[in-house]
Amino acid sequence: TAEQKEFLSDCKTIIMNGPMGVFEFEAFNKGTFGIVDILADLTKEKGAITIIGGGDSVAACEQSGRAGDMSHTSTGGGASLELMEGKVLPGVDALADK
Repeated sequence: TAEQKEFLSDCKTIIMNGPMGVFEFEAFNKGTFGIVDILADLTKEKGAITIIGGGDSVAACEQSGRAGDMSHTSTGGGASLELMEGKVLPGVDALADK
């Protein structure tokens, strides 16, 4: 985890889309919760923008108690990625017509 934090430490924006494993089981949550802690710390300590996408990723952040430390969380993981790709999302497009 120290190596991962060092690798990410100079990033300005970090996107997490999907947990590292089956975080719902204590025996397998260390990787996911470790990354969540790193992202939360980088947001608080270095001002990194952290975008957490997807219901499982958001749930992992909430279970670890660090969701409030992230810049943005969204249960729309696939939709978030498509929006960043520049694709038009039908729901957003419908709002533009109003």
